[in-house]
Amino acid sequence: MLITQGEPQPTRLEDLLPPELAARLDRLDVLSRKVFAGKLPGERRSKRRGQSVEFDDYRQYTPGDDLRHVDWNVFARLDRFFVKLFREDEDLVVHLAVDLSPSMQGGAVPGSSAGTDRPVPSKALFAKRLAMTLGYLALVNQNRVVVEIFGDSQPRRLAPIRGRRQTDRLAAFLLAEPDRPEDPTRHQQAEPFDASMRRLANARKGNGLAVVLSDFLAQDDLEPGLNYLHAGQSFDAACLQILSPGELDPETEMPRGLRGDVRLTDAESARAAEVTVGRALLDRYHKRLNAHLDRVAELCRIRGFRHAVLNTQTPIEDVVLDALRRHHLVG
Repeated sequence: MLITQGEPQPTRLEDLLPPELAARLDRLDVLSRKVFAGKLPGERRSKRRGQSVEFDDYRQYTPGDDLRHVDWNVFARLDRFFVKLFREDEDLVVHLAVDLSPSMQGGAVPGSSAGTDRPVPSKALFAKRLAMTLGYLALVNQNRVVVEIFGDSQPRRLAPIRGRRQTDRLAAFLLAEPDRPEDPTRHQQAEPFDASMRRLANARKGNGLAVVLSDFLAQDDLEPGLNYLHAGQSFDAACLQILSPGELDPETEMPRGLRGDVRLTDAESARAAEVTVGRALLDRYHKRLNAHLDRVAELCRIRGFRHAVLNTQTPIEDVVLDALRRHHLVG
């Protein structure tokens, strides 16, 4: 991976979520494949029948039913007792877990080098924008939102927020930069993936939707961490695997110097290796990459998680309005 400067670091809400995109999102919502009945009245309609204000159906009266729900107009016409059924509101908690480990800092490409008018963001910036977009969808639909930053040397958490007015608070949390060592060559120790997922699992309360935004290029085995996410099965989970164009196809990096004899440094471990980039090496890379993507997809499938591979070159609006709709994560 070549670390280059792409676009400037965002400093405002509009840098994460442009107003024109926010306007297109107002008719959408995050979707859960499970129905969760919450403690607070949200705007999400569940299939549970309860005692909210939205009428749903009738059924015949049975002894013990609350007489306040008897429809006396129906009784006057039919001389039979019927009670009203109402559709109960559901409160969904949306947990967004954003990976800011060292490997997520790469992938930025200036617009001229990317072959487009727009630069390609780093994977970390792409993840922040996607988290902002999903968080915005949840907030405007009166769902509770919790955000976890993991993989960083300073993991942090945004306590539950709710409502459109909390959009600025969500943006400020995602834009906040932790203190970094003064020496840029000093290796940053990343939080292990399983520890991150264990922390996420222990922090969650109730039921809801958990979305993990990561490249899933952890040094350690992913399976224990995904087991923590799966524990209890109280959350509908989705793993969004974010990769740069150069990771998906290293040949796109060759015009920028990834050819011949090169020295590559692992962003996670800081270990270096000298290699000769040629057709044989590229073929081996593609084989191992496809095997890794297949493994992540299979680990998600057997746990009932949704999984999607996202290219940072794809505009966020296309990711949300196309890829995430096809995976039934928004709608």
